[in-house]
Amino acid sequence: MPVVISDLNPRARALIVALREIRERYGITSRDLSIRMGFSHAFVSHWETGRRVPSPDEVALLLGELRVTGEERDHLVALAAAAAQPNRITQGVPGLPPHLVKAVDYERWAEEIVEWAPNSIPELLQTPEYTRSQAMLNGYAYTEIDARVLIRADRQAILDRADNPVRFTALIGESALQESSGSPRVMVEQLSRLVESAHQPNISIQLVPDFIGWHPGLIGAFTIFHFAQSSEVLYFQHYGSGFFLAEYADVDLHHRAVDIMRDKALTEPASIKRIIKAARKWAGI
Repeated sequence: MPVVISDLNPRARALIVALREIRERYGITSRDLSIRMGFSHAFVSHWETGRRVPSPDEVALLLGELRVTGEERDHLVALAAAAAQPNRITQGVPGLPPHLVKAVDYERWAEEIVEWAPNSIPELLQTPEYTRSQAMLNGYAYTEIDARVLIRADRQAILDRADNPVRFTALIGESALQESSGSPRVMVEQLSRLVESAHQPNISIQLVPDFIGWHPGLIGAFTIFHFAQSSEVLYFQHYGSGFFLAEYADVDLHHRAVDIMRDKALTEPASIKRIIKAARKWAGI
């Protein structure tokens, strides 16, 4: 079973999991490794429990003891250096809540993201004007609004990057197409953006219709982050707060919720048609 360290950024989590797997591959206990490195057992065991993230020098020393060389060594030392670096997108932005800083880090390192957005367009698919309108309706100061618009645009780059764009599955409640988050023009542009995004090979969009009976999504919105080198993380974002879970049972339960909602959702082609219909309604056509 993978090590679950929910409070660390994804780079640190991937590093800790990789170091443990290497130690086990060479058939050495953490106590024996501690002795060979000249550290206390607690010092080394804290790396694997996530209480302390090893520095690049400590990682290099550990790998040297296990005779790990070449690309694997270089990759892990670089990962240790990256684990200590702040997120470039959110660095220096005043008033940004800690849960959003962590979520942005997860987005950048995720291999796949699955999001259920019952009442709003997912943030990774929003136009700047839709984001601005929502922030104004939520009562943010103008300086905060500008910062959030810029950050959101930077966040969305993960979907378009040339090297391994993130796979994004968006399940969207149909009410999000009906609720005004700005002028009709803003809504038309936003829904047109959804249609364009749906044609990207790494993006899947399905609408979950209203009034289809009970389903798990009625409990509330959530996001699942999947990583190549560490366990998945579940994210809940509320009006002014957010929190994360990484226990297997919690994540698995929400994967099952996604499966149920996909069965109830419109197909991708039908979803696009419904979005186009809603855009025409907003345009008065």
